[in-house]
Amino acid sequence: MPKDEFTPRTFSVVGTRPLRPDGIDKVTGRARYGADISAPGMLTGMVLRSPHAHARICSIDTSVAAAMPGVKAVITRADFPVHPENNGTADVLDNCMADKKALYDGHAVAAVAASSRRAALDALATIKVVYEVLPHVLDVDEAMKLDAPILHKGRKQEGVPADVSDNVLTRTEYGHGDPEIGFQMADLVIERQFKTAATHQGYIEPHSCLATLGSDGQGDLWVCTQGHYMARNTCAEILGLDSGCLRVTPSEIGGGFGGKTTVFLEPTALLLSQKSGRPVKMTMTREEVFRASGPTASTSIDIKIGMTKDGTITAAKGDYRYQNGAYEAMNGTLGAMTGFAPYDPDHVKTVGWDVVTNRPKAAAYRAPGAPMAAFAVESVIDELAYKLGLDPIEVRLKNAAREGTKSAYGPTYPAIGLEATLKAAKSHPHWSAPLGENQGRGVACGFWFNFGGDTCVSLMVNPDGTVSLSEGNPDIGGSRAAMSMMAAEELGIPMERVRTIIADTAALGQNEVTDGSRVTFAVGLATIKAARHAIQIMVERAAMTWGIDPEAVEWVDGAAQPAGPNAGKHPPMSLAEIAAIASNTGGPISGHFEVNAEGAGVSFGTHIADTEVDPETGAVKIIRYTVFQDAGKAVHPSFVEGQLQGGAVQGIGWALNEEYIYGKDGTLQNAGFLDYRIPVASDLPMIDTAILEIPNPGHPYGVRGVGETGIVPPLAAVANSVSRAAGVRMTSLPMSPPKVLAALKKM
Repeated sequence: MPKDEFTPRTFSVVGTRPLRPDGIDKVTGRARYGADISAPGMLTGMVLRSPHAHARICSIDTSVAAAMPGVKAVITRADFPVHPENNGTADVLDNCMADKKALYDGHAVAAVAASSRRAALDALATIKVVYEVLPHVLDVDEAMKLDAPILHKGRKQEGVPADVSDNVLTRTEYGHGDPEIGFQMADLVIERQFKTAATHQGYIEPHSCLATLGSDGQGDLWVCTQGHYMARNTCAEILGLDSGCLRVTPSEIGGGFGGKTTVFLEPTALLLSQKSGRPVKMTMTREEVFRASGPTASTSIDIKIGMTKDGTITAAKGDYRYQNGAYEAMNGTLGAMTGFAPYDPDHVKTVGWDVVTNRPKAAAYRAPGAPMAAFAVESVIDELAYKLGLDPIEVRLKNAAREGTKSAYGPTYPAIGLEATLKAAKSHPHWSAPLGENQGRGVACGFWFNFGGDTCVSLMVNPDGTVSLSEGNPDIGGSRAAMSMMAAEELGIPMERVRTIIADTAALGQNEVTDGSRVTFAVGLATIKAARHAIQIMVERAAMTWGIDPEAVEWVDGAAQPAGPNAGKHPPMSLAEIAAIASNTGGPISGHFEVNAEGAGVSFGTHIADTEVDPETGAVKIIRYTVFQDAGKAVHPSFVEGQLQGGAVQGIGWALNEEYIYGKDGTLQNAGFLDYRIPVASDLPMIDTAILEIPNPGHPYGVRGVGETGIVPPLAAVANSVSRAAGVRMTSLPMSPPKVLAALKKM
């Protein structure tokens, strides 16, 4: 569809801060999360997982387990009925249940359904798996070498050179101009290599689902997910079902951040249910979440940037090597696209490499691939500014992408807000505040694309004048409040008169996953259009009642009224009045809208971080942090602030503490929150936020997604701050105390 143009207007509901509609249920415990769902006769499903990082599965004997009391079903990969033709779906199946090889520590190899958890655990202990342990590889640079252990043969795509191993599945290249010419124009050129560790999204709720599937192929699935339509379609393809025969209902979700945009347990639970004839519930332990669900990619990145004495970037090159775990992903591609996206160099070239290793398949973490790329690029820009004696914000302003800039990854930008965020940061009191001993200040910019995609919304006007809105995207960031507000704004009624629910897959058409910062934009657009559809019907009903043409009626402040004196002297009919007589004027009133939304509008942010480094221990403390981000239009500013703060906190953890630690045997050593430390409230200051509103021309209200950009700048902002506080450039994340102390000792 063509883009929906932004039209300036005065808002009465949008931009306010009403109480969140799901708040009472969540604080009183009434909200039902994935593990809260149960069914009569329910069995407990559990998974046997590989203890090896890479091993050929020679045989699996489940006979003893199948004969044990209380065990109702046992399955291995051999029990799955089809092999999907689509490589992506085939990889999802293989990740859910290993076939010929276990590709990482924690890879599922068998599963049981039993009358109790104890019975299931006992059964798992009797399953005999004979493995041939194979060499493994965990590091991206090692995995690219020709002599590296190979995970998959024959998967290397066209364009990948012959001098790297078959673990390199894709190579992508972007840019324009000739960087070599640009480097000759520079007064200073800096080239550095950067490393980032794999990190987990750290959601509190583990993966959980309840499945029923009959021999007739009719099934129901209750699941904590960011996309229940995705879960339906993927499970149906894996199990050879018609998608319309599987109804999927999303639970409340206790955090996802991109980590619940695929399936891990669901096909297994459905197959166990079909084999046992009983409902099957499966919930991961925390250890399983870490070992077997997707963390981020870890990376090795080379950045080279040239700059003149006045701060002009003359050339930029980036080589982005991302390990994506055991299966194909496009994190390296996204890194190559996003790294230089905030800037406008005449000469730029980026190359992205997507590589497989013996780790769990990488999943999205807010803006997949972008934080690592920004860490590397923004670190070099900061170092150039420091060595040339230039203000780091002024350098970024001088080189900032603006409306009309041809981006480093190809498209030309429409109206964007990067310059506004930089100017806001420059004028904020934080930027000029004094620093103490062993303290440093860092700044960094970040970019994310934002997406639209398939969206379907239905809006019903009830007989009493209340409104019921159904959307098809799980609420992970306040979308029910935002949709209710936009519907109320358009209809001209109080938000309290609108209730938004998340419908199951049988109630609405296809909806994309809640990811890509798409929901407030795409579902909001569809909500506005569905409300306008309902308004059109109500205008026609009022016209019918008054005996005039619908063109002579307009909708103002929640009521139909004559458009002018020639339309007659009829008193306005409110939405509630029209709804009350709907049965006599044509029947129920509802508005619908289905769309593949375009015009999402890219997003930019700028962060300032102050840190203090203990020279004796290497410990880093965040002492002040401020986020500046363009939201287009903040529908509910409190939710927007929460998204910006959440992204910053997660990025701080990524920068300072978080990492997957593997032993020499390739097994994960810190599969739990005791040893994998995420930031807690006592580690952090209050995260200050400044919301800027540069309208997105592709949305009627100017909305841009905000959920992902907030995690892009923190790695670099914190690293730049620590580097200035410590007096040494930090190029490897996380900047744990031992790593910082070692860098200090090398000075």
